Amino acid sequence: MRILDKYVITELLGPFFFGICAFSSVFVGSSTLLRIAQYVTTYGAGFSTVVKLFIYSLPSIIVLTFPMSMLLATLLAFGRMSSSSEITAMKSSGISFYRLTAPVYIIAIIVSIFAIGFNEYIVPKANEAYTKVVEYEIKGNTAPKSQEHIVIKDMQGGNIERLTYARRYEEASATMTGVSIQEFDKDKLVRMQNAEKALWNNAGYWIMYNGSVHDLSEEGNVQRTLRFTQQVLPINKKPQEISREQKKPDEMTMKELRQQIRIMKSQFVDVKKMEVEYYQRITIPFASLVFALIGTPLGLQPHRNSSSIGFGISIIVIFIYYAIMTILSALGQGGSLAPVVAAWLPNIIGIIVGLYLIRKAARKK
Repeated sequence: MRILDKYVITELLGPFFFGICAFSSVFVGSSTLLRIAQYVTTYGAGFSTVVKLFIYSLPSIIVLTFPMSMLLATLLAFGRMSSSSEITAMKSSGISFYRLTAPVYIIAIIVSIFAIGFNEYIVPKANEAYTKVVEYEIKGNTAPKSQEHIVIKDMQGGNIERLTYARRYEEASATMTGVSIQEFDKDKLVRMQNAEKALWNNAGYWIMYNGSVHDLSEEGNVQRTLRFTQQVLPINKKPQEISREQKKPDEMTMKELRQQIRIMKSQFVDVKKMEVEYYQRITIPFASLVFALIGTPLGLQPHRNSSSIGFGISIIVIFIYYAIMTILSALGQGGSLAPVVAAWLPNIIGIIVGLYLIRKAARKK
């Protein structure tokens, strides 16, 4: 049976990599190149800068194409084998539907796991690098910034030592308002500080005004509360450094995004949009398995002798899936659905449809 597995996997991998290239080309041609052309005509971006933008834009596009490519691969691979009567010959020799399709699902699981890792470790760094090239190399954006809901992280030995949150930050006046600090010891919250505002002074450090300090017990209860009118803010970052450190959600890893959500929740900030983004870091790559469940029985339909039919079916399924995902994401961000439900429901629907099609295909002789 190893020969059968190798044969099915070989038939699958060619269309899969072709799908990545084809779908990536569509995304690049429809959006990325247009944005890059605007930077060239508006800001006079040079060739080396354009190349960097193009490279940094690819990871976020490629991770979206993994599920699409898995669907296309299953449709084309099994469609070709079905049209040449190879599937009929395999079934006649006693190979069951489930045994025939097992290597496809194994590959789909591997692709899903790889895509989740790719989406966690490569995509955020590429997105951050892309933003820095646009802001500082192309636009030359060195003007002071005003930002809402900033978070400053202090790390020690790879662990969070302190999270500082400000509801609003004005770089021009070096002012933070609505300041909250969470201090950790071995990843456990031990102290919280709150202040009305913090100002950067000429001596080179931040001073908080009108606040309180809460020491917490091991159980998380407040043991002691101290109030102050002035106190040094325990961070040593200059105003410009704080602006540069701020990341968009798509530039954060899941760990960073989870920390951001936690501290913003503690300040009663609406984080539903970020929560949907957090769960979709897993659900979108996981759709590779979902699409394999749908594509395999569809590809095994008889008389599928044209690759254009496979392309057509893949486009229809992809459109339906992403339309459902977009609608449910909007409902999750608006609060009509729980973010975790909004993120996972498209995959759950896809799994149900896939299992139905598999059961139907397995009954056919």
